[in-house]
Amino acid sequence: MRRLLPTIASAAALLLAACASVGRPEGGPRDVLPPEPVRSNPAQGERNVKRTSFTITFDENIALDDAFNKVVISPVQTDPPQVSANGRRITVNLRDSLEPDRTYTVDFGDAIKDLNEGNVLDGFALEFSTGDNIDTLRISGRVMEASSLEPAQGMLVAAYANTADSAIRTLKPDRIARTNQYGQFTLRNLADRDYRIYALNDLNRDYHWDRSEDVAFLDTLIRPYVTTVWVTDTLYDSLREDSIVQREGRRYLPNDVLLTWFNEGYRAQYLRDYSRPERRKIQLLLGAPADTLPTVRAISGPRAGESADRWSLAEYSPARDSIVMWLTDTAMVANDSLQLSVTYQKPDSLDRLVWSTDTLRFFFRSPRPRKKSKKEQEADTLPPSLALLEISGIQQSQELNQPLRMGLSQPLRSLDTAAVRLEMLVDTLWKPVKQWHIEPDPDKPLLGLMVQQKWQPGGKYRFAVDSAAWVSVYGEHNRPLESTFTVKTQEDYSTLHFHLTGADSTAMVELLNSSGAPVASVAADAAGTATFRYLAPGTYYARMYFDTDRDGKWSTGILDSVQPEEVAYFPKKLDLKKNWEIEQSWDIYALPVDAQKPQAILKNKPKLKRGEERPRDEEEEDEDPMFGTDPYNPNRTGNQRYNQAHGRGNTGSGRFQRNGNF
Repeated sequence: MRRLLPTIASAAALLLAACASVGRPEGGPRDVLPPEPVRSNPAQGERNVKRTSFTITFDENIALDDAFNKVVISPVQTDPPQVSANGRRITVNLRDSLEPDRTYTVDFGDAIKDLNEGNVLDGFALEFSTGDNIDTLRISGRVMEASSLEPAQGMLVAAYANTADSAIRTLKPDRIARTNQYGQFTLRNLADRDYRIYALNDLNRDYHWDRSEDVAFLDTLIRPYVTTVWVTDTLYDSLREDSIVQREGRRYLPNDVLLTWFNEGYRAQYLRDYSRPERRKIQLLLGAPADTLPTVRAISGPRAGESADRWSLAEYSPARDSIVMWLTDTAMVANDSLQLSVTYQKPDSLDRLVWSTDTLRFFFRSPRPRKKSKKEQEADTLPPSLALLEISGIQQSQELNQPLRMGLSQPLRSLDTAAVRLEMLVDTLWKPVKQWHIEPDPDKPLLGLMVQQKWQPGGKYRFAVDSAAWVSVYGEHNRPLESTFTVKTQEDYSTLHFHLTGADSTAMVELLNSSGAPVASVAADAAGTATFRYLAPGTYYARMYFDTDRDGKWSTGILDSVQPEEVAYFPKKLDLKKNWEIEQSWDIYALPVDAQKPQAILKNKPKLKRGEERPRDEEEEDEDPMFGTDPYNPNRTGNQRYNQAHGRGNTGSGRFQRNGNF
């Protein structure tokens, strides 16, 4: 016994020391799995269901993310369901009665996640039938914005058994789903029949398309079907030794439907607003671009009955949806209140444009004068200085292939060209430039001028305007102006040649800046080459579209009759340096459409899980400062790239990366 005492005492001391130690308990591996449903009432796939209140229990505590918008019921319910989460349970209360002999789907999309780590259970749905049979077929795919190839997040996808073109305008859909953060959707519990498929941004939640809402459609009817496939699984025994087994599975097709949404650009034509922001001008804002512009007349005063072209100068926005009218009559300028009649077109109850006349009153109140300082009061005894016409916008560095542009603070009445000089520095002397001319800027004809000239690369120029050479419509003159600038050289620019594969003579290529906005556009020639010259060094991206209507711009679609013009993105960024000339090949179908747009300019990026890294762009994986002739990794297909980036194993072909539904 005595021999055991030291050992027991030592053990007790160690135990006490361990109990007194302060430290962080070691946790297990991070939970990266989404919650799993363990039971539901009614059960998954149950028949002859009569109840309208359901519960679903999961293996861990869960939370719901935006259930009001993400959870959808098919067939469509007039009143949205009540969906709530408490602990491990979700409760769904339908507020509409159930129809007999119908298959119902409560589709949660990506609304369910675990409470602690936020792991999302994507694509879970509860399916049951009010009759003896249950429909089981599915259609899957993706919705993207037609013009930008952005994934459409939270967009409604609808299947109509009534295949008439008017169904989306007049009927509620038979089955609906919402897209997840990747733009993916699955329409569930479909019957073996033809369907017409649409995507809709249903802003007013009436399950009908209104002309102002975003929409996508397929040109053909779709009949869902199922095939048998063999699925390979890996099983582990108690010793963690694995074995490969095969089992029979089901693949629901089609699973690669691509819908590209657009907006017809419809806006009701009406007089949206009117104002007098300055004493000298009034502004009219229209609800939509106008083919026929409003007619404006003065109602009272010395110009009563006269149309606006007699007492103002009008400036229209490029979209022709706003008009600025510069008042040129001094009596009207001085009047604080102007009464005008405006005749314009607006829609009647049948959405037909009819002429309407409104009487409008435009007010302007001069700001209340503030109390002047003693120094300002002394300055008031001096003769007043002349009001000035300001000239602005001339830069010190001039583009080689562009006119010299400048802005004006007021419209011009007269311009004395003899008092304007353009000179070039030759050796040490300024010499007049011959055969140059100045003209209104077509982008802003009342408030802009430009000098057209074939510039000498690297040349130094001087543009000078004498005092009072230009007079505005209000009699105000310019200060003397002298501006010196240097023209860029050919070596300051880059040249880029895109050699397109898969395009035709309608191809238009746009260069985009780092925000994804277009900065230059070029039509491809007969050989499929699009050449950009005079490019400033920097980072660019590229987009191509088929200009099928040949209007020089991307065109939207028209529901059920015209699809939007097809778009493709070059998957790499383009880092251009000075004096580079680059030959770049581009196979527009080398990658599936949903894997083309570079991550750097993707706006609708999926949310990352904790610890997850965003997929890198192709240019980050296969860097080549001079790009080379093939921008793609020849050892990996586009579908494989997309699958690896998003953890999917099923591949597909064509324009769209298939989801795969077993």
